Amino acid sequence: MRLVQQRKAALAVICILVLASPAAFARTKYACDEPDPASLCTAANTCGSASAPCTIDVTKAGNSSNVRPGIPNARNNQFFCIKKGTTVVWMTSNRNTGFMISFGTDSPFDPDDPIIGGANRQITVKANIPGCYKYDAGAFYPGAIFGMRGGSKPELVIIP
Repeated sequence: MRLVQQRKAALAVICILVLASPAAFARTKYACDEPDPASLCTAANTCGSASAPCTIDVTKAGNSSNVRPGIPNARNNQFFCIKKGTTVVWMTSNRNTGFMISFGTDSPFDPDDPIIGGANRQITVKANIPGCYKYDAGAFYPGAIFGMRGGSKPELVIIP
């Protein structure tokens, strides 16, 4: 019995040490909460360039929406980067689907209005203000009883 108690105590001490270590706090759930989110930008997660637009596909999937940048092997709602001055095309590959992207009061795009488009209406903006941004993305079917389906809180960085 005493050996079991000693093992439990040792396990508890190890757990506390691991959880309190600096490595446990090295990364947060959100890239924008990092001290220097722009340092996470690489060629593999940067969308578009001065000569090629960044195309971002907003789709509806079940009860949620997905945002996928035009990057090879991109995943839904992944963190990605865009260079300042890049033309960005927001669109959806879903038929009969609308979408809305909102950055709140701090949009990095010009114009800085909410981005509202659909299957037959791509929205083109220009990446304008460097920084890290969390945004709301929603997709919907016109006339749907339950309205827009959201739930995704993707992030992007506009790099100088």
